[in-house]
Amino acid sequence: MKSSRLISILLLLQTRGRMTAGQLAEELEVSVRTVYRDVESLHAAGVPLYGDAGHSGGYRLLAGHRSRLTDLYTREAEALFLAGIPGAAAELGLGAHFVDAQLKLRAALPAPLRDHVDRLRARFHIDAPGWYAEDIDVPFLPRVAEAVRAGRVLAVRYRRWKDPTDVDRRLEPYGLVLKAGRWYLVAGPGPRTYRVDQILELDVTDEEFEIPDGFDLAAHWQEYQDGFRSRLHTGEALVRLSPEGAKRLTGAAARALAETGVPDRDGWTRATVPTESLSHAHDTFLALGVDVEVLEPAELRARIAATVATLAGRYAPAPPAQGVAPPGPVRS
Repeated sequence: MKSSRLISILLLLQTRGRMTAGQLAEELEVSVRTVYRDVESLHAAGVPLYGDAGHSGGYRLLAGHRSRLTDLYTREAEALFLAGIPGAAAELGLGAHFVDAQLKLRAALPAPLRDHVDRLRARFHIDAPGWYAEDIDVPFLPRVAEAVRAGRVLAVRYRRWKDPTDVDRRLEPYGLVLKAGRWYLVAGPGPRTYRVDQILELDVTDEEFEIPDGFDLAAHWQEYQDGFRSRLHTGEALVRLSPEGAKRLTGAAARALAETGVPDRDGWTRATVPTESLSHAHDTFLALGVDVEVLEPAELRARIAATVATLAGRYAPAPPAQGVAPPGPVRS
């Protein structure tokens, strides 16, 4: 909406100072021509907004001018109260500050909107970790967060999965990411990603560092996730699935089923799905029991067949003891 965009322009200029029409257009994801029209609307409304020409020019508000832009739309207030995760704030050592900030925000809302937000908070609860996530102790997280804020180099002893497992590292902490209940540190040089709960020892040094120009934490994390997924699924399997088996597929396999699945006989579906490894695929498809048949690769099919044969032998009825006749019909 135009009114929302005009407020966004004022907020940007109020918080960042001088900005060019191109910068405003990029921030608001509109054309430069649209920014020019919006600036004219603000002028017509009496906003003391000035444009400077030249290489270092741009739009700016009159020095000392502060607009009262504290009124929130209903959806904005909802987003602010629902976006915060108290558990994450507490782990970062900001639990009390999080509560104080929400109290101040609530007090600033008009009474009708305050009542609406209270009803909303009573109906929505955010619990980010999965059901089977273990309770992980992250004792160094507050100090890592402080180093991120202060731009200080970390000296850590870190436990990794391969030998040698315990290694010493000098890390330049670019940022922290909370993913599925686990905290990850993105740090240079590299950058590389480290699990904060695997830090065994930590020292925040006095050495300062600069994050490389152009580094974007959210964009880097998305790229890291995409790369992780591509490295994770290195193979594929051709399978037949019953309707029940198709429902039980999850993640990348479920997406592949939706994209490649074709009807097969008896109401089943044939599809090519990605696999992580032979062992992981074996365990995954075996868990589907009679609702799946692996057709390819032959090695995976043979391994599942061998496991099923072993299970069949293990659970076969025990033969009767020697000399003992099997039970016959009961006669009255």
